[in-house]
Amino acid sequence: MPVVDVAVPVPLKQSFSYLHDTPVATGVRVKVPFGNRTLIGVVIGNIETQTEDTGLTLKSVIEVLDEVPLFDPTLITLANWLAKYYHHPIGEVWSTLMPVRLRKGMPLTDKLDAFTLTEAGQDALEQSLVRGKKQQLCLASLADEPVEEGEIKQRFSPAVIKALSEKALIQTVRIKQEIQTDWASYTLQETTPVASTEQAVAIAGVNQNGTEFRTFLLEGVTGSGKTEVYLQVIAPVLKANRQVLILVPEIGLTPQTVGRFERRFGIKVGVLHSQMSDLARLQVWQQSRRGELGIVIGTRSAIFTPMVRPGMIIVDEEHDESFKQQDGLRYHARDLAVKRAQTENVPLLLGSATPSLESLNNALAKRYTHLQLSERAGGASHTQLKVLDSRDQPLQAGIAPGLLSVMRSHLQQGNQVLVFLNRRGYAPAVLCHHCGQTVDCKSCERPFTYHKSQGRLQCHHCGASKRMPNQCSACHSTSLQTSGLGTEQLEQGLGELFPDIKQVRIDSDAVRGKDALVTRLDEINARKYQLLIGTQILSKGHHFPHVTLVVVLDCDGALFSADFRAPEKFAQLITQLAGRAGRATKPGEMYIQTDNPGHPLLQELIHNGFAHFARHALHERKMANLPPYSAQAVIRAEANAAQQVHTFLQQVKQAFSDHSHQFGGYIAGPLPCLIEKRQGRFRFMLLLQCSQRAALHNWIASTLRQVQSLPLATRVRWSLDIDPVDFS
Repeated sequence: MPVVDVAVPVPLKQSFSYLHDTPVATGVRVKVPFGNRTLIGVVIGNIETQTEDTGLTLKSVIEVLDEVPLFDPTLITLANWLAKYYHHPIGEVWSTLMPVRLRKGMPLTDKLDAFTLTEAGQDALEQSLVRGKKQQLCLASLADEPVEEGEIKQRFSPAVIKALSEKALIQTVRIKQEIQTDWASYTLQETTPVASTEQAVAIAGVNQNGTEFRTFLLEGVTGSGKTEVYLQVIAPVLKANRQVLILVPEIGLTPQTVGRFERRFGIKVGVLHSQMSDLARLQVWQQSRRGELGIVIGTRSAIFTPMVRPGMIIVDEEHDESFKQQDGLRYHARDLAVKRAQTENVPLLLGSATPSLESLNNALAKRYTHLQLSERAGGASHTQLKVLDSRDQPLQAGIAPGLLSVMRSHLQQGNQVLVFLNRRGYAPAVLCHHCGQTVDCKSCERPFTYHKSQGRLQCHHCGASKRMPNQCSACHSTSLQTSGLGTEQLEQGLGELFPDIKQVRIDSDAVRGKDALVTRLDEINARKYQLLIGTQILSKGHHFPHVTLVVVLDCDGALFSADFRAPEKFAQLITQLAGRAGRATKPGEMYIQTDNPGHPLLQELIHNGFAHFARHALHERKMANLPPYSAQAVIRAEANAAQQVHTFLQQVKQAFSDHSHQFGGYIAGPLPCLIEKRQGRFRFMLLLQCSQRAALHNWIASTLRQVQSLPLATRVRWSLDIDPVDFS
């Protein structure tokens, strides 16, 4: 019988052979037996017949799920490259590439399940017969047209939907979305702005390349009009009836980006991000695969979206850490975009005001075409950076008196002020005023964060939560007090200092739920709030035309991190935050409140800017032989017993040491991770480094099987991270 080679989603670096009565095309899903389970795998090859008597009895494929391959040769090539580059099991790679519903073996469908009003529901809505507020809102949301089932279930609880269904006020129907398939005939919905000289040069540089592969790095200061460049280079691609894939780092950036592209071209834009239902994501995936979408915009995993007529890939804010997957298949979407663009033979455009040192080095070495925008669009001026020395000053709500005066001046002029504090909750620690004991998470051995709005303590490392205790567990004193400043406390303090100013807090606690962040951002731009308080969410490329002052609090910890990438990340964060101010006609300024005003990194950013810092940082990295002038991998391991983890990594180190001279490799560790204990498990790491990337991969490939055969390899949880971006 013919034998098919199947990639099965198990943590084993091999494929598995199964019998089937006919050959099966590569890229087709099959249901196969595996031990006592039934799994969904992908066919990656065929053997005509089983010619050898190997002594093994092959099992047969249970069911072939697809009539034709779901994946084109490009995605098959990418899957093989991912498995090889990240040294990851091929079956788990294929599982990562597939939308969730396809992983579960569900069929592709052209139609969406949706909710719609019945006649009784229409009458109930018109006559206000339903009393429940949530039920009324649900009926109102279905008044104009059916709404996709997954979207309704995200917006309303199962109880609301069940109640309306039992009353026969709503029903489920199947709908087919109407998509504009010929986007080449689009009509511009708004006048294209006249590009500045720098923008025109960048647009011409990309367009003159034609349709062939080349990577462009668009280094443009914040507010320089990078999105306008994207819009104008996309136009000829759409005219040629080819598709464009755009990656953005955060879900919060997706709606504003989608809105801008839809307003410009008047065509349906596909959207992919984690807050969508599995069915909706599969629908967009399928529409792009069939060529029904001209533009697809999504977060990290959208890089796996199939395109029948690929024309261009764009990665916005390419420096952002969220493009790196931190568990499972630890791929970097930006790096994968380079590989995919090369495989598809289409241009790739990477954009950022603060490019990663890896991308900048490639541009300076002429491997990428370097395009620069040094001036802000519309004649807006650059934000002025200033340092405020907070030493020996009485702080109110964590802010020095002089800075409060500056804030008051901007607010009195009717402008908006953004206050940045990268620590959510009310306070980062609770301690006993009598004995000094902190209230710690036992699983992580780190202080709990106090969330006053919930009256609870929460561990931000493992998610554990408990009530605020009444007394100290060590000395039983009731003199418990909070220590440190969080966004909740900052919001309360500023509310007392500026009682007449409307304020809003933007952090992951305050903007939970679908569309919550988008709603808040719209309200900010509608000037509903004057005082904006938030964490890193507010630094991510948002356009706030009325913000004229940015205040950065408590940044000193980032100046003394053990991570060699910390200065780069800090400089990117400060520069991105500065870019939120002065984006319109009014000039902007930024104050960094610090107890270390003379720190070299702060002085470098203030006097010379990010571009100069980045080039100086590259020189330092070269002298130290650190990435991008070398290649790194990290092996992390964790277990309940610290000694067990340490012993395992010592054995791993010995295995790699046996081959290190052959590849010129360097080994550091075992070292504790920056977060040494999490969820009761001790965490250590081993750092591998080579001057040449190929040597590192050959070193790993020649040693990994030996590591996997170690007795402790099955007793500790361990992983391999190629090109790590942090050591936490």
